[in-house]
Amino acid sequence: MREKITALLLNPRTLLVVFMLAAVGAAVQMILLGTHPFIMPNAGTYPMDIMNKPQYMNLFLGHQMTEYNNYLIFKYSWYHLLEGTNLYGIYPERHWDFYKYSPTFALLMSTMAYLPDVVGLSIFNLLNALAVFFAIRMLPFKTRTQCLLLWFVAMELLTCLQNTQSNGMMCGLMIAAYGSMQRGKPLWATLWLVLSVYIKVYGAIGFCLFLFYPGKPRFILYAIMWMVVFAVLPLMVTPLHTLLWQYGNWAELMIADAAAATGMSVAGWLNTWFGLGNAKSVVSIAGIVLFLMQFVRFDLYKNEVYKILLLASMLIWVVIFNHKAESPTFIIAIAGVGIWYYARPKTTWRTVVFALALIFTSLSTTDIFPPFIRTGFIYPYTIKAVPCILAWCIVFAEILLLKKDEQLAVRS
Repeated sequence: MREKITALLLNPRTLLVVFMLAAVGAAVQMILLGTHPFIMPNAGTYPMDIMNKPQYMNLFLGHQMTEYNNYLIFKYSWYHLLEGTNLYGIYPERHWDFYKYSPTFALLMSTMAYLPDVVGLSIFNLLNALAVFFAIRMLPFKTRTQCLLLWFVAMELLTCLQNTQSNGMMCGLMIAAYGSMQRGKPLWATLWLVLSVYIKVYGAIGFCLFLFYPGKPRFILYAIMWMVVFAVLPLMVTPLHTLLWQYGNWAELMIADAAAATGMSVAGWLNTWFGLGNAKSVVSIAGIVLFLMQFVRFDLYKNEVYKILLLASMLIWVVIFNHKAESPTFIIAIAGVGIWYYARPKTTWRTVVFALALIFTSLSTTDIFPPFIRTGFIYPYTIKAVPCILAWCIVFAEILLLKKDEQLAVRS
């Protein structure tokens, strides 16, 4: 019986059904929670956020808000693009917070915008869940290991889905780009990366993986082609001068937003633990320098362990050094932790780090932890980020110390 249950749980079809049910279930749950009047956040809830300004906050008083606000931001961006109004403005009658994605993403949301919210949100969540599922299935692991990794990221993915975020797609696209490059398919690899950039600009970090594969001129040409195609795609519904204005608005908002917050990141951790609130710029520069240091191992550019460790490092780094990292963003980082763990030989200390990430990153912001612990300890002290910061430091060290003859771990 035990063997049958294990075989069922470690069957890709089982995981596919679980991921799809989680996506639709999370959508239905958010819809059924209905609306509630806007509640002014307590002082200090968003201490460095661009929204934490009276001229913005006061606009929402008296309005009804939903539990799937992020999806509404995405949905109504299509109407704002079509109407020629500022994509990056405040629309209290429609949703809370700013839209921070590209005009192209707003255009792509047209495929769901006219559907009932329960249908559109279900499709949106399915895109996130399936992106993670099929990307992880592309990794060079045995099927059993892929399934274990899928179970490991499942709780964090659910957090993403319940917050109606796009981070599942971002995670899947970056991993799929690696998988496509491994299979010698640069056209698809560049498509996934460029698409990720037009969702969230930090997807551009994935282009660093091109260094390890032949045919670099093709990669560059394909990337330029996709960048141009996606940049001009909104011209289907908006004139050129309006599109240029929208891109200018996007840049302006991103600059203001970048200066405003520290998030659940290294900078946020240093601030909450050590009071280093002014270290953000130093941390950002140090993070870039450390990330680039991993590429000095020219002798390992053809080594498969090195490549997949760089993928893991990239997935964790893009979150822990992200000034806007929040709880639903960590589906990306936790995937990186899992990829690192299953790519390396199994040891007690690696398992401990893996377990810490599961408990304090994936589970710490769920109802498994009592509310007083979450509100009094987990959130104020950026605990969710700490295991991922630890894991990234280990990945960084392993990359610099990796031997030329090391091979991917083979897990039974």
